[in-house]
Amino acid sequence: MADARIYEFLEAQPFFKGLPPHYLTLLASHASLATYNPQQRVFKQDTTADKFFIVRQGKVTLEIPAVSGEPLTIQTVGDGQLLGWSWLIPPYRWLFDARAITQSTLVMMDGEKLRAACDSDPKLGYDLLRRFAVLMAERLSASRLAAIKQYSGS
Repeated sequence: MADARIYEFLEAQPFFKGLPPHYLTLLASHASLATYNPQQRVFKQDTTADKFFIVRQGKVTLEIPAVSGEPLTIQTVGDGQLLGWSWLIPPYRWLFDARAITQSTLVMMDGEKLRAACDSDPKLGYDLLRRFAVLMAERLSASRLAAIKQYSGS
């Protein structure tokens, strides 16, 4: 996918609706494609978070690793959904694991370059933080519900 196609993909995503075209161009310039096989880890809890991802095609689970046994699945995300907000919030460490459960193509965004762009342009930083705050709340709510379900025996 060429940069123009990444731009068009980003422009079509509800998450970026209303973002000025020059910001979409900036985002597209810091994006690339990554392909993951089934069961391949996208990121690991408590490692450096320097990216975020948008599922172009496929399914990825967000999980809390277990001390023993199977991880606790928090959420499964698919086409057009985002993975990762830890790139934006210090100390920039992943809070969950992410693992492809089907062959998945992800748009991978360079979080370090985007943080630098946000530092240079506070309006961009505020706009992205506002959008990612909604994602954070969604993931925390999903974590809470998964824990309740796990511990209630449901």
